[in-house]
Amino acid sequence: MEFSPWVLFTDIGLVCLLLLAGTVIRAKVGFVQRLFLPASIIAGILGLTFGPKGFGILPFSSQIETYPAILIAVIFGTLPLVSPRIDWNAIKTRVGSMWSYSQLAMLLLWGGGLIFALLFINPFWKDLNPGFGLILAAGFVGGHGTAAAIGSTFAQSGWEDATSLAMTSATIGIISAITIGILFIKRGSAKGHTSFLASFDDLPNELRTGLIPLESRKKSITDTVSPMSIDPYAFHLAIVMIIAMGGYFLSKLGVLLLPSVAIPAFSLAFLVGLVVKKIMNVTDSEKYVSVDVINRISGSATDILVAFGIASISLSVVLDYIIPLTILFAFGLVYAYVFFAILSKRFFSEYWFEKGIFTWGWTTGTVAMGMALLRIVDPDAKSKTLDDYGLAYIPIAPVEILLITFAPLFVINSQPYVFIAITFIFGIVIYLMAIKYKWLNRTKVK
Repeated sequence: MEFSPWVLFTDIGLVCLLLLAGTVIRAKVGFVQRLFLPASIIAGILGLTFGPKGFGILPFSSQIETYPAILIAVIFGTLPLVSPRIDWNAIKTRVGSMWSYSQLAMLLLWGGGLIFALLFINPFWKDLNPGFGLILAAGFVGGHGTAAAIGSTFAQSGWEDATSLAMTSATIGIISAITIGILFIKRGSAKGHTSFLASFDDLPNELRTGLIPLESRKKSITDTVSPMSIDPYAFHLAIVMIIAMGGYFLSKLGVLLLPSVAIPAFSLAFLVGLVVKKIMNVTDSEKYVSVDVINRISGSATDILVAFGIASISLSVVLDYIIPLTILFAFGLVYAYVFFAILSKRFFSEYWFEKGIFTWGWTTGTVAMGMALLRIVDPDAKSKTLDDYGLAYIPIAPVEILLITFAPLFVINSQPYVFIAITFIFGIVIYLMAIKYKWLNRTKVK
């Protein structure tokens, strides 16, 4: 099929159809409600089943494998626009425990997954790419966006299977985050570990169906500019797309200047976003940008990315790697469980379960999955987990960008152990800081 604007239009229309189908299935099918699967995951599974990689009923084009790499540039470009100003004093005092705990969880999974694969998987499957271990963190702590980024970077160096494997990792991660997380919550509430949830059966219906009743809806700020001049959504979309496009053109320029170093477009989109945010601060135009609208644009791009990403997974490639993938995913789940059940008690004297289950959600799936689980155990946000994580993520974000950008480059340039050493040394430094600043909990938590 020759690609054209109408082919793009058809691809978008089909994925929108699947997203609506996923929303209806989530709202009406009890089994799916009990799994708390997002509509985007359901849409992706439907696309994989009935699309070109499955029964071939839905006429998706071959370009659905490319769309996630574009959408991730959009998502990363929005991050600086929604980030609050840095309060280093709050980070050092009130949220020090959350920062050190979260940064360790992210950092050590990147390095730990890679060294686990190099020592215990790659020697037994000789044809595996040296970067196979990065597939774990790309999908688990990264989600489908990071999976698209890592997959595209490896694909540029010749490992084309990486995208399907990373997308599979992200899909398994999200499903594990929700299904296993629900089991943890049921068990935790029965044992009295939860602070605000007496019984799992007390959950509001809107969490199960995904449909918010009229009386429970929250208002958001959208009209920062007059619709008589430009529609507010068009205004915000223009800002986001300019940032994403800037990242793309900078990546192309980088290839011309440094052909041996391919910096992904999403990383450069983040930098362009920082520049745009600075310009807005200087010109006092930041007040015309609605965080609510930017978040909705980013969230929409994420849902579409997830649907396209899952639909583009090559099942034949996954089956070729099924045994090493299973071993790698098992390691990742054990790793995430250790942080949830053991280390959360070490770092948090209050609300360890709420903060731990939130971390389980994002270390296996995405922050959205962590938020979904947290809302079940802390519906009124009394534990302040999201407030703390929001502040803690400010210094975490640049580290995450660096990991996503340079982790595959270290492997491509035959220096995986240098990357592993960097992550572990940084991890030790963070732990020592936690001891020095008394971010660790010294009392025994049951």
